[in-house]
Amino acid sequence: MNNSPLLKIEELRTYFYSRTKQAFIRSVDGVDLEVNKGDTLGIVGESGSGKSVSMLSIMGLIAARPGIITGQVWYQQEQARINLLAGLQDHVQVSKNDGRIMSVEKTDLAWQRRLEKNMLGIRGKEIAMIFQNPKSAMNPFFTIGHQIVENITRHTQYKSRKEAKERALYWLERVKIDSPQLRFYNYPYGLSGGMCQRAMIATALSSEAKLLIADEPTTGLDATIQARIADLLEELRAQTGVTIVLISHDMGVIGRLSNKIAVMYGGRVMESGPAQAVIDHADGKSHPYTEALLKSIPREDNMSSQGHLNSIDGEVLDTINVPRGCRFASRCQRINKSIEKMCLNEEPPLATVSDGHKIRCWHFAGV
Repeated sequence: MNNSPLLKIEELRTYFYSRTKQAFIRSVDGVDLEVNKGDTLGIVGESGSGKSVSMLSIMGLIAARPGIITGQVWYQQEQARINLLAGLQDHVQVSKNDGRIMSVEKTDLAWQRRLEKNMLGIRGKEIAMIFQNPKSAMNPFFTIGHQIVENITRHTQYKSRKEAKERALYWLERVKIDSPQLRFYNYPYGLSGGMCQRAMIATALSSEAKLLIADEPTTGLDATIQARIADLLEELRAQTGVTIVLISHDMGVIGRLSNKIAVMYGGRVMESGPAQAVIDHADGKSHPYTEALLKSIPREDNMSSQGHLNSIDGEVLDTINVPRGCRFASRCQRINKSIEKMCLNEEPPLATVSDGHKIRCWHFAGV
């Protein structure tokens, strides 16, 4: 039996070039992650931490230059383990100075052709994605039913329109959308936010993908609908066994749905491990950033004495001007004299603090 992770990301870097500042935006800057079959991996962090760009990168959906520049993304198929970024390095030349990437030259057409070849039979079929804004992600000129049917005929064994329509209605029923027969003929703009999100989930699942990436699936919905979408994802995972990568800035949603969690900040993974270890930190070990995120969850025990919610002091890291030391150092409340010099001048490694639990902090570097 193959025990390899279903998805393993190694040293993924996705940069964009700012013409106004004449510098690289290091959106994803050396990310390592892995997801086992049947797991739900929650990726959490503030806006701009690199969560969505990481997942768009593995889907080959980054259009802006320079885009993905280094890394490997291993995907475990039934009979083979493949690198979704294989051969891309042949079309990219990177120059470095003192370990930092200073310039990138890319043969765009050849790079894009190779990427599309790598993703053939993977994107949409083996790996599907629920986008952050379903109304903008779905084609406004085609009905919901038409788009689900197209996905089914392209990626499954159901090739006739009749069979595909039956499967589309089946998936609309599975996601508990109101009046599936009616919604099949609706256009995206004719649906509410919650209904459109359910239609997007039905579209993604209709290809019978093994890995589902859900990018902020509850953002922009009211609290009641958010809870229902979360319930739906939980139920579908239990029923279908699909592996899920869930992206959110909401620690409450991540904690509820995930059995493994990765905390990202400034394009890097700051902490990862089993959900209980990361959220409950029963062993007394947590990254200062994770702790700050948990304290900002809107609940009674997180209210300050003045009746205000806790917040994280300081500004989110500018990924153009990345410091040499710990990326969270300027906002960290745990820096002391014994580690201050290292925090400000050297980035800490991702240290293992317990079985499967890793933290990027100088407090734990020697554990």
